[in-house]
Amino acid sequence: MNPRLQHHRTPAPTRSTAPTRSAKRLAPMAFLLAASVAAAGLTLGRADTAQAAGADSFATRCGVHFCLDGKEYYFAGTNTYDMFTYGGSYGDTETQFMDKARIDAQFANLQADKVDVVRLWMFSHENWHGFEKSKGVYDEQEFAQFDYIIQSAKAHGIRLVPVFENYWEAYGGIDTRLQWEGLSGGQPGRAAFFDKTRCPGCFTSYKNYVSYALNRVNHYSGVKYKDDPTIFAWDLMNEPRYEAQSAAENVNGTTLRAWVDEMGAFVKGIDSKHLLGVGIEGHGSNYGFGGDEGNPFVYVQQSPYIDYTSAHPYPTESWANLSIDQTKALIRSWITDSHDKVGKPFFMGEFNVHNVDRSAWWGQLYPDFEAAGGDGSAFWWYADHNVDGKFGVLAGAPELSVFRAHSDRMRAKSGLVSGTSSPTPSTSASASASASASASASASASASASASASASASASPSASNSGITPAPVGGCAVHYGLSDWGSTFNGDVTVKNTGSAPVNGWRVAFSFPGDQKVTNMWNAVPVQTGKQVVASNPASYNTVIAAGGSVNFGFSGSSSVGTNGVPTAFTLNGQACSTY
Repeated sequence: MNPRLQHHRTPAPTRSTAPTRSAKRLAPMAFLLAASVAAAGLTLGRADTAQAAGADSFATRCGVHFCLDGKEYYFAGTNTYDMFTYGGSYGDTETQFMDKARIDAQFANLQADKVDVVRLWMFSHENWHGFEKSKGVYDEQEFAQFDYIIQSAKAHGIRLVPVFENYWEAYGGIDTRLQWEGLSGGQPGRAAFFDKTRCPGCFTSYKNYVSYALNRVNHYSGVKYKDDPTIFAWDLMNEPRYEAQSAAENVNGTTLRAWVDEMGAFVKGIDSKHLLGVGIEGHGSNYGFGGDEGNPFVYVQQSPYIDYTSAHPYPTESWANLSIDQTKALIRSWITDSHDKVGKPFFMGEFNVHNVDRSAWWGQLYPDFEAAGGDGSAFWWYADHNVDGKFGVLAGAPELSVFRAHSDRMRAKSGLVSGTSSPTPSTSASASASASASASASASASASASASASASASASPSASNSGITPAPVGGCAVHYGLSDWGSTFNGDVTVKNTGSAPVNGWRVAFSFPGDQKVTNMWNAVPVQTGKQVVASNPASYNTVIAAGGSVNFGFSGSSSVGTNGVPTAFTLNGQACSTY
């Protein structure tokens, strides 16, 4: 058995780790006053037109990418799994059980750091903040708190990916459902959950819970969860496996695929509006990451009811022990398999590193993820207090500057001019958070506008190339990656300065071999004349190629089926480059 990340098994806070719960009861009077002010709840005003773009639209899948309003959509996100535990879990629902001020403050921080999508738990069988403490009994107070989470997310322009259940034992997980049916759990015994012959009651209880959640009417908005575009997507489970049941099952994943097909069809039968994912880790001997655990990346996620793939890389764990370059290659292999074999978008639903320079790792992983065509990311995890010294990221952490740059680039790649393509924010998230939310929304809109403008096509790129170096001193090399889908394609270009001096301002020129046309470019400004394309540096970033350094840009295009190909020659500021 592969050693497992402990944050899934013993996350904090849990029922047994009482400090958070106790601290809530001993909170300072000022904090309680803020909570009571916030208890007035959210107001549902309309945002300005720019920020409301795509606001009432559901995220969809268009081929191998996510889309909003028919346009490709790329996002930068995080996990804040424990938001359902914010509050005392006792007393009056609106003023004591949930902590509205804390929820609003966390979403304000997430918004300020340009988080577009948050993955989070919508499960717990514990007495403390449990959604379903006993079989078939759904806790109204806990679901009321999740109602507020949805409303606050909407108020701050953020979409959500709630997870229905947990494979691991944290918050009860599927072990609890097995116990309700008189069976034992544990690892790997909990695999019985996915076998209908061994636990038919597990199938029924899971479906009943999911049905209740999807059909629940939010008591603030009056909108059913299944009808709310604030939800970006649903995950069937956090990291399901059908492990160690047989050597064949470990590799082929037949039983887990059957479960995914049945539950996927069930969810889609109730909710046809939202995207649906499995929530798997992406382990497999063929990837050199983890082992074969009955959940093969390709086969399980080829289910016709699943809309995107997922994987959860933790390269610095002792059992993984991957370098940065090995991690890049791993993530690229998932993206390639997701797009080319599964035919769906790729969501890196969790990832992080520890005991290394996190900013340095993120600074390499994010741009490579973007260049490879990754569709969405969510690091693990954005905490609101210092509870996890291994993977927790707090507001103000230096690595968040790397994340914000990633978010700007993903927004620009999506063609967002102002704000985000998130549900319509309210006029005020709450009395305690509205000023912060407003300020961060303005900053986010400004940054996104700048990034998007630099990525759009321009007839005259000269403004972004003042002071351009005539040619690199010593040479250049170009790598061109092609993902061809017949009438559409993506190009991925990396330009290396192999010379001894920096290149200050750059233009890369090449010619298509056929009738290809650039429809959207990111991290460069395109001008196309016939078959020739000139890609120039954006005005405000990526303007210099350091000696020995490189820049990357990518684009989407249209083509005639069978005519696509790789350009044979490239120049950098007029000098011919080698290819690799």
